Amino acid sequence: MRETTPGPDFSRPPSADEFQSDPYAPEVGSLPEKSPQDTEKVNKTGTTTIGITTADGVVIATDMRASLGGRFVSNKNVQKVEQIHPTGALTLVGSVGGAQSFIRTLRAEVNLYEARRGEDMSMQALSTLAGNFARGGPFFAINPILGGVDEDGHHVYSIDPAGGVMKDDYTVTGSGLTVAYGTLEDRYEDDMSNEEAREVAAASIKAAAERDTGSGNGIYLADVTSEGVDIQGYDFDELL
Repeated sequence: MRETTPGPDFSRPPSADEFQSDPYAPEVGSLPEKSPQDTEKVNKTGTTTIGITTADGVVIATDMRASLGGRFVSNKNVQKVEQIHPTGALTLVGSVGGAQSFIRTLRAEVNLYEARRGEDMSMQALSTLAGNFARGGPFFAINPILGGVDEDGHHVYSIDPAGGVMKDDYTVTGSGLTVAYGTLEDRYEDDMSNEEAREVAAASIKAAAERDTGSGNGIYLADVTSEGVDIQGYDFDELL
């Protein structure tokens, strides 16, 4: 005669050990282990990205270069800033695949929020969401800048790979940040217009491109105002 397998005992209350994990927490699964050889093959933006708050809104600037391990230029015309909100934009910093997936995820959440509530997500809420995803999601080696405008003002946030979110009047991320910061802090002034901030950001990106092998090949500028987001690509000679 076949023996029956004992089923769960519903006659007793569940123990605390059986509920160690949150049943409502999202499950993102696990990522495969990466060897150093695999990491070298990942397309990385290397990059220099800058966010500046202004009297008009926010200016975000990035270079255009993608590389393999920082040693070989794999693409010379990468748009590293994308609109993710009606009045907000995010940069791509780190692995290209991770950054692109991060942007798609945030853009979808922003659209869902608007559809469900009938209003745009605030920049504070969006920055918190971005930090939570960076910390807990399957996004490999990212360090973006979020810039946007809402009813509370003009905002720039840097988001680190561990999910830390820091707000500032201006910020720089990427492999060229040490050189870019020097130029930016020398030229930055409070209450600049977007036009003035564009020139400062372009000079900072160009300075980084002179020394950082992961940055170069031109510049993308995003003008963010209460009217929306405008993103255009330029050669350095067109701006400086």
